[in-house]
Parts: sequence; structure tokens; C-alpha cells
Amino acid sequence: MPTAYLLLGSNLGDRTTILREAIDYLNATAGNVVAASALYETAAWGLEDQPAFLNQAVCLQTTLLPLQLLEICQATEQRAGRERLVRWGARTLDVDILLYDDLVLNTERLTLPHPRLPERRFALVPLAEIAANVVHPGLEKPVAELLVECADMLEVKRVD
Repeated sequence: MPTAYLLLGSNLGDRTTILREAIDYLNATAGNVVAASALYETAAWGLEDQPAFLNQAVCLQTTLLPLQLLEICQATEQRAGRERLVRWGARTLDVDILLYDDLVLNTERLTLPHPRLPERRFALVPLAEIAANVVHPGLEKPVAELLVECADMLEVKRVD
């Protein structure tokens, strides 16, 4: 069964509850959530004038193909009230597929591994907690090494 690693993020509403409900929904619709990192708070990345995010990485065993999983991730966002108004803008929920087994994929709708994973400390820190030794299939480096090499200095603070 394929293993996917997702990053969940929220900076609007009851962030903790939104992330918990997203995991429950993913567990019911996308496969089996077998691991989840702690919650981490970070300042917004990209568009910085907005509330801080809570982020959490999850490991999901799934029978879904990558594009099917993307559909479920987007449905999970919509279920949480996400509106796509501004790129990198504030949102109730963001669900990104970071890795899907050792698949390298580049389509119009989905790129795997996530193209900006190596440059985002807010994604690497929670991912390293649950998947430090998983190898990024494009860069052939484990997640822990990507975190050490990450130039992003944005503070990522564990909150639970």
C-alpha cells in the first residue's frame, strides 16, 4: 500500500480543531493515518502579513492514486471552509502532498515531491519528526538532511 506524507496548515479559525477534524476526515476518506507530528506554529511564509499558522505532518497509507489523493485533500480543504482568494493567503486549511512513496511526478495539476519542500522549514520540521529517514526521491537525501541544509530561518515552534 502506498505511503503519502501530507502537511496540514491552518491560520484562520480554531486552528487546532480544524487540523484534528482534517485528520479524522482524511482517515475516513483517504486511507489510514498511521502517524502525526506534533503541532508547530510558524509565521506565514510567502505572504507574511497574516496570522501565524499551525502546521502538522501526517503519514497516510492509502490505496488512492496521487491525483485521487489530491482530490480528497482539496475536498478536505473545502469542507473546512477554505476559499482560494490570494496565493499564499490566509486560510482555514491547507493540505499539501509532500511525498508519495518514491514517486516523481510532474503534471499540470500535481508535482511530486512537493516542489518547495526543501526550502520550507515549516514543512520539514514536522515531517522530520515522523519521517526523518525517508529519502526525497528527486534529491536522493533523507528528510533530516534536507532540514539541516534548509536556508529558511523562519522560526518553527512546537506547541503541543
